[in-house]
Amino acid sequence: MDATAGPVWGRREQQDFRSRVRGTLLGVALGDALGAPVDGMGAEAVREAYGAAGITGFAPAHDRRGAVTHLTQMTLFSVDGLIRAQVRRDTGAWHPPTDLHQAYLRWAVTQRDWGPDERRAEDGWLARQEWLYARRDPARALLLGLGDGIMGTPGSPKNPGEAGPEAAARSAPFGLLVGWEPHLVAQLAVECAAQTHGHPTAYLAAGAYAVLVHGLARDESLDAAVQRALALLAARPGHQPVSEALQQALGAVRQGMPTPDRVTRLAGAGTAEGLLATAVYCALVGEDVRHGLCLAVNQDGPSAAAGALTGGLLGALHGETALPPAWLAELEGRPTILELADDFAMEMTQGPALHSPAGSSPAWLARYPRGVAGSLPG
Repeated sequence: MDATAGPVWGRREQQDFRSRVRGTLLGVALGDALGAPVDGMGAEAVREAYGAAGITGFAPAHDRRGAVTHLTQMTLFSVDGLIRAQVRRDTGAWHPPTDLHQAYLRWAVTQRDWGPDERRAEDGWLARQEWLYARRDPARALLLGLGDGIMGTPGSPKNPGEAGPEAAARSAPFGLLVGWEPHLVAQLAVECAAQTHGHPTAYLAAGAYAVLVHGLARDESLDAAVQRALALLAARPGHQPVSEALQQALGAVRQGMPTPDRVTRLAGAGTAEGLLATAVYCALVGEDVRHGLCLAVNQDGPSAAAGALTGGLLGALHGETALPPAWLAELEGRPTILELADDFAMEMTQGPALHSPAGSSPAWLARYPRGVAGSLPG
């Protein structure tokens, strides 16, 4: 697996890219936090609890307003893994799925330890953020898939019967690799999804979602990005459920005004392809980011995943300035998310100035150590 040479970065291009990176990561977190209080509740129960319009703003979850779940946590570790992959490439090693697996193992440590171990400098700065050491209802497949340190692959996936949306919901950062060709973005997302979600529907939905974010981050329309994803899916065995779900999302747009019932039908049983369809539909029909996210979470399926997936699309499409400022003010972990987003944008646009085989910034390597392939967090 290799990337292209990438775009030419002028100042305006760098600023736009940073805005889309921030928008994507913050959008994932906002949608996740909006859906967290009603995750697992039926639409009727949501209306009974929050009124006829359902939930329309942050409500308490996990002992605070604006709390995120494991979906945002893992999205941030996806970013960390991608930066670490670029840094470790200086050593001559280049296998991003391994670096992502190491990042997900660092996330798994946050689910069982009370707090960061300052002695483990090789963990880097993200794993030292105290607020991430909170167990926010992680799906069983995540803990099982990362429980033994062995990396799943598409040929030998972890949890081969698991078709949930969690792998797709952590895959927005792959789409921010704007210098890569779309098929490589999809392949990386598929390989990393198979580390916890081995059903073809789950890992192909992750690949498709990454391609959608990739198109939006490169200033394409969502319609065009969906068509590209469908074309790439067509060559993959087992693609039919995901392809059909995307087609259903496009068809639903032509059926009139959006309704919670229509979103619920798209979400279906809450598996990866239904939540992907929900996100595409809500991003297409939402009048703005707030409306799109509220549509996504007020349905019978997993609301946090639906919100996270939708938020990633809307953030990549519109950039950070379109996100609701009142929600951003309450969002858990916002300073960390912004710092990580800016690090990612700097790595992707100015990486050679930060590190190379000939010499590197000690401060950057302290934040993102090169590490050793195959070393596991304790």
